Order: sequence, then structure tokens, then C-alpha cells
Amino acid sequence: MLLGYSLWAMPDVPIDVSVPHLAGLGYDAVEIVVLPRFSTALAKMNAAERRRIPGLIKSHGLTLSAVNYYTAMLEPDPAIWAGHLAAIKETIDLAVEWTQGDKPPVVISGVGGQPGELPARMAEVIDRAGAIAEHAASRGVVVALEPHIGAAIETPDLMAEVLDQINSPAIRVNFDISHFNVMGIPIEESVAKMLPYTAHTHVKDERGRTPNYEYLIPGEGEFDYVAYLEAMQQGGYTGVVSVEISFQVQRRASYDPLETAATAYDVIAPAFVKAGIQRK
Repeated sequence: MLLGYSLWAMPDVPIDVSVPHLAGLGYDAVEIVVLPRFSTALAKMNAAERRRIPGLIKSHGLTLSAVNYYTAMLEPDPAIWAGHLAAIKETIDLAVEWTQGDKPPVVISGVGGQPGELPARMAEVIDRAGAIAEHAASRGVVVALEPHIGAAIETPDLMAEVLDQINSPAIRVNFDISHFNVMGIPIEESVAKMLPYTAHTHVKDERGRTPNYEYLIPGEGEFDYVAYLEAMQQGGYTGVVSVEISFQVQRRASYDPLETAATAYDVIAPAFVKAGIQRK
């Protein structure tokens, strides 16, 4: 397994600052976000910048684990959805450009919608996921959809049901266990149900249970990283465990994105050691 960091935590930090900082802290991998809000937004990168970024990452010894364009697949407005689909396809193409080794980084996106509405919108999910899968498969890219609390797909069982119906190796899961933790689902259950579908992961920290919960910086909350890592290892996971910092945390007046990355590393890197996992 590798320890990575998602630049979701650094929307305004230039990539020439974030990448060297993460490498200096000791992280193994980085996830780049290309949504409009971010310094690395698709529209903000010209052709030269797109060519430069993979070299920057490589020069600092980091693995590019994922390219994130997290958006709602269940957008109700067809015109807006068409824009989302075009952006996801562009992100897939970018992932191919940014391939480091024998396979491209994972592309992360979302489902959206509201709790309870999946049965009525299942056909829509299958159709739209199919459009994504067709392009992803043609480029040799895996798109990882993230089940999310407060969305149409909240639980491991719902995510597994959807993926079984999509039935494409190009559509997998970005397994962010925090959404299941705040629903009271045990680590072992989440891991057992999601690992067969998992292409990438996120971890953060949290306190409380829905509807009274909050996401936190690693080390501030209740999450047992050692137990999580042990369960992932026992399940055969060998990919990247990527730290994500919620916008809930980023809204703090005292939020420092560079310091937060250091804090997270100091919490999670020792958990790898305690779990007996060699990062490689």
C-alpha cells in the first residue's frame, strides 16, 4: 500500500507548492483535482501546463494515484448533465496523458441524488454510467464512483447493487469509508463489502453519527486507522490510501492546508507501521 494525499485539501495552493510539500513530508502519492474551483481546473491548464505537471510529480518521486472530477451523475437538468459528462470524458483523456507507468491514474467522480431515490432513478444511473464506461473503457481508464452520505447511494450494499447492474470493469468505487463510519457501519463490514469493487480510497477523520456528525483532520476524531489498515491488508488491498480533508474543515478560519497535510502524515504514517504494512 501507498500513503497518498488528495489536493481536494488545497484548492487554492499552486501545484508547484503542493507537490514538493507533500513529497517533503514523506507521502508516496498525490491525487489532483481538476474541478473549476481548483488551481488545477481543466479550464485553467493550457497544453504546456498539462505536459508539465506529470514531470513535476515524477521529479518529486510521487505516484499520481487519481484525477478527481467529482460531480453529480444524477444531475436533474439534462443540459447540465451533458456538461458534466463532457468534463468527465475530458478528465479521462487527461488521465491517459498523465499515465506514469503501465496504467493511467484512476478518475474519481460522484453519483449525487438524494437518499431513497435510487430505485426510481436506477435506469438513469445505469444509462449515464454506461456513457462514462464506454469512453473510459475505450481509453483504458477506470472511473471510481464514490458512495456518499446524503446522496442516492449511501451504503456499501447500494453501491454493490449498482455496480453489479452496471457490470463494467471501467466503473469501480472510490472507497471513502468515512461516509459509512458516520452511519455506524463497522470498519470490517465496509471493507469486506467494498474491497471487491475498490479502485481507490479516501480517509479522513470524523466524530459522531448521522445526523449529528462532523468530518475532521486525522487525529482529531474517532477513526481507528490501524484497524482500518489491517482490515484492508487482510482483504488484499495493495493500492493507495489517500487522505482527504473535507470542506467542513477547510471552512475553519484557522485552516492551513500545508500544516494540515503535515498533521495528517504524522497520524497516518505511524498507523502503517503499527499495522505492519510496508509502504511500497
